Amino acid sequence: MSKIAIKPIVLKENVNFSTEKSRVLISGPKGNLFFDLPEGIKAESSKGQIIVSQNNKNDEKTRALFGLTRAILSNLVKGVTDGFDKKLELTGVGYRAQAAGNTLTLSVGYSHPVIIKAEDGINFTVEENVITVSGIDKTRVGDIAAKVRAIRPPEPYKGKGIKYVGERVRRKAGKAAKAIGVAGGAK
Repeated sequence: MSKIAIKPIVLKENVNFSTEKSRVLISGPKGNLFFDLPEGIKAESSKGQIIVSQNNKNDEKTRALFGLTRAILSNLVKGVTDGFDKKLELTGVGYRAQAAGNTLTLSVGYSHPVIIKAEDGINFTVEENVITVSGIDKTRVGDIAAKVRAIRPPEPYKGKGIKYVGERVRRKAGKAAKAIGVAGGAK
């Protein structure tokens, strides 16, 4: 049995939990999120906690989804109370980012600026070449941050590009110097 799945999820005072058939709705101060429970797994609220359980403990399909479901519900509760953010760092001469409203404009060495429009619930902020992608849904924040990083991933020679804050880019040495004395032909 999963050690993570049996831990109850603590609901803070501003968070509401409700279920309709197999859909779980969690609402809080930052917004509302929902999740469709897999078949064979149920979630119940009691005494300010969410308890996830299996209908049949010996079912292999639900055993595989048991801990995952609990982790997703925990992320939904955290999202509606605190929210999530990912920070990306621009490295390179002339690389700039500007956030205006729900759009992010990147100048990262292409002949044209790259414009990214945020989905509903996603916000961009830029401070000193650090782009912050924030929102209440952890998966959407991570997806948008990965799309921004994919525009110009960090390259291994000079380290230029867009990387996550704290990400370590493995650097390579440049071209090896020509071997001394070998000038192209046998003597």
